[in-house]
Amino acid sequence: MTIPGDGSPYAAGRFLAVDSGGSGLRVVVGEVGSGRSSGPLSSGEPVRTGARGIDPGHFMEQLAPMVRELTDHADVSEVGTAVIGAAGLATLGDGLRAELPGALAREFGVRTVALAADAVTAYVGALGARPGAVVAAGTGLIAIGTDLTGWRRADGWGHLLGDCGGGAWIGRAGLEAALRAYDGRDGGSEALLSCAEEQFGAMTGLPGKVYPRSDRPAVLAAFAPRVAECAPDDPVAADILRDAARHMAESAVAVCPPAGEPQVALTGGLFKMGELLLVPLHEELAKRLPHARVVPAEGDPLDGAVRIARDLAAGALALPRDDVMLSVVSPKGQGDHF
Repeated sequence: MTIPGDGSPYAAGRFLAVDSGGSGLRVVVGEVGSGRSSGPLSSGEPVRTGARGIDPGHFMEQLAPMVRELTDHADVSEVGTAVIGAAGLATLGDGLRAELPGALAREFGVRTVALAADAVTAYVGALGARPGAVVAAGTGLIAIGTDLTGWRRADGWGHLLGDCGGGAWIGRAGLEAALRAYDGRDGGSEALLSCAEEQFGAMTGLPGKVYPRSDRPAVLAAFAPRVAECAPDDPVAADILRDAARHMAESAVAVCPPAGEPQVALTGGLFKMGELLLVPLHEELAKRLPHARVVPAEGDPLDGAVRIARDLAAGALALPRDDVMLSVVSPKGQGDHF
């Protein structure tokens, strides 16, 4: 993509869209008027978290060279609007909210910054600016919904306190069933025990391979595909997936608008498990949300960040704002422009 320069000191029609998650950053630059945008540029390193939450310095260390590469290729030096979708923003985003807008202004001339929870960008990528609910499921799980006057979220509390039905939850449940079989307790699965021993080695060493790991959710989630693999022939594994579907539906119910004809979409890599998870989930959703319509997700969280950026740069953003889920600020911290 080549975006021609227009001589504007702020390049108001150009935008930057970022998706920051557990696997690193994905970045796009584009132009509102032409509708053109770059292909995404990706990093392979997640942004660090520390005492202040998401580390804004590490965020910019990764983001700045990626943006320079994209803007150099597009032959532009500034972008007017930036949308940052970040995992953990709702609970760990204070430092990012305080420092990132100013850093983006200094580096790239950004005048308007939207900071969005990754659940919001997942929602907008899946449904756009329509009322409904989205269940985003990967290693973790969160549901988000809106009636276009405010946001509601459910779960997303991490693998120790929640994320019920997500990949780490399924993997942990599968390993528990394996350990039950190893001990001879009720509720065990010999099929899952065999898979666990193949993947992790002797069960006596399993705690040492899980508990000390800083990436423990990913380690647990890595066993979720083995649960799906066993589910066609193993009732314990099949029950785990049915329980996961029930938890997902409960979260969707908690956030879905109760009136009208809202849409519900599912997004995230966990749904690649296919019918063994999707069939019971659709059954639960039909039972619990009869007034809603389940639709395919139109895009992913990066697509959502791009949609928000285009609308924001064009002055047409219709999504509800709040300080935690979606805030729009100037680099000088002047607050919402709208």
